[in-house]
Amino acid sequence: MGSLERLGYAAHDDRGRDFARIVGTSRALESALALVERVAPTPSAVLVLGETGTGKELIARAIHNLSPRYDRPFTTLNCAAIPHDLLESELFGHEKGAFTGAIAQKIGRFEMADKGTLFLDEVGDIPPALQPKLLRVLQEQEFERLGGCRTHSVDVRLVAATNRDLAKMVAQSEFRSDLYYRLNVFPILLPPLRTRSEDIPALVEYFVGIFSRRLGTQIDSIPLETMAAFQSYAWPGNIRELQNLVERAVILADDGVLANPFASPQAVASAAAPTKLRDLERAFIVRTLEEVGWVVGGPNGAAAKLGLKRTTLVHRMKTLQIERPAVSDVRLKLPLTNPNHRQDYDKAAKGFGQ
Repeated sequence: MGSLERLGYAAHDDRGRDFARIVGTSRALESALALVERVAPTPSAVLVLGETGTGKELIARAIHNLSPRYDRPFTTLNCAAIPHDLLESELFGHEKGAFTGAIAQKIGRFEMADKGTLFLDEVGDIPPALQPKLLRVLQEQEFERLGGCRTHSVDVRLVAATNRDLAKMVAQSEFRSDLYYRLNVFPILLPPLRTRSEDIPALVEYFVGIFSRRLGTQIDSIPLETMAAFQSYAWPGNIRELQNLVERAVILADDGVLANPFASPQAVASAAAPTKLRDLERAFIVRTLEEVGWVVGGPNGAAAKLGLKRTTLVHRMKTLQIERPAVSDVRLKLPLTNPNHRQDYDKAAKGFGQ
């Protein structure tokens, strides 16, 4: 019996639409979904933890859809995507004239989410100066807009998510302990994809179905060696990376047979030497950076190809001690037989500032 049926909801109910997108039957995933079912009917705050690309927003949507607030707004905000000096306005709104450029009143995400659910992704990136105001609205359900003196009351259920170690940040005085305890009422840890390899075949088939329809490509079969390659890979970018590689495989498919996206000389060479997970991850990131001329950000940069956020990739590069070579080194690695590669070199040179 599926999770929705266990809760008494029909499979065709709109409330299960996002829950059904959570693919897999592994014990690790089922444990996380059991916690979703337990906490969803309550008004309690939830902290979704896990590596980037593990599907934290899907879990947040499932909590909302299985809650009494399912027909109310589900509002999202990625705290890492907003400049720190604008984040307060995004969260709480501002009054006209509150700062230069504030030509009109604006309501924030808490007001947008009134009577519903607010999902704050990358909550660990909220600057310390703003954390007391967030704590207040979570405890008192009231706040003032930036530049205003009127107190606004809201009824918001908060679901927060992060891939950072908030407990460690608290110990290092980078995150308020009282805010951490308020967010951490009900933590749900999502397993990384490398620990649930038994779910990979179902995920591959799910994404093949999506991209074959979107790209107009019919896929009739998935070779056993291709599926084995998917299952044996370490997946540092988790489900987001898997999704991107399946899309690549569908594009490369011939005669209805899904291509093996790992079947390249570079992939074989880099996979042959390293034996530890850390070495595999480092080799894959370096290879991807070399393929894009060490451009980290942008739509064609390494972060996009890996299915990671730019900030996450930069953090992993620091952790794995991956350093960008000098521009002259990048230039030597770019083939110059094709005059178009001169443009690649120019992009690579610009990439050092991105």
